[in-house]
Amino acid sequence: MSVGRAASVPDLSVPPLPREPEVLIECPRFSMVKRRADGSVDFVSPLPCPYNYGSIPGLLSDDGDPLDAVVLGPRLSQGQRVRVPVVAVLGFIDAGKGDPKVVCGTHPMTASERAGLERFFHVYALFKRGLHRVRGAVPDTRFVGWLREGPEA
Repeated sequence: MSVGRAASVPDLSVPPLPREPEVLIECPRFSMVKRRADGSVDFVSPLPCPYNYGSIPGLLSDDGDPLDAVVLGPRLSQGQRVRVPVVAVLGFIDAGKGDPKVVCGTHPMTASERAGLERFFHVYALFKRGLHRVRGAVPDTRFVGWLREGPEA
């Protein structure tokens, strides 16, 4: 009987967050170009992103990149930095690494916003899996669920 190596478990922990973290907008709402924090293009989406998408400078996730953040509300400009309260954190695994998303907004999430985020990240995971396959890899990429919600998120 052989003993196999245990598969590594992605780290979905989130570093301590300020109540209103500074978010750097990399992909404005309705944009089709996903950029990295340094401004380089990560990929071009076939569908526009329904959220302002960016990162929290200075905080890293398991994938080694800045911690991702979604800002609810009206379209913001690429490169804009905003301070918005955290309303939730959702779990996401990208290329086998923990890649949680901090959800920020000026009000508690509505049921519609919550359902929209779940649908978006399920579809986003499908797209990212396809992108990884095209790039020659078949890693675990998926929406995991909600890690935290509410005022204490």
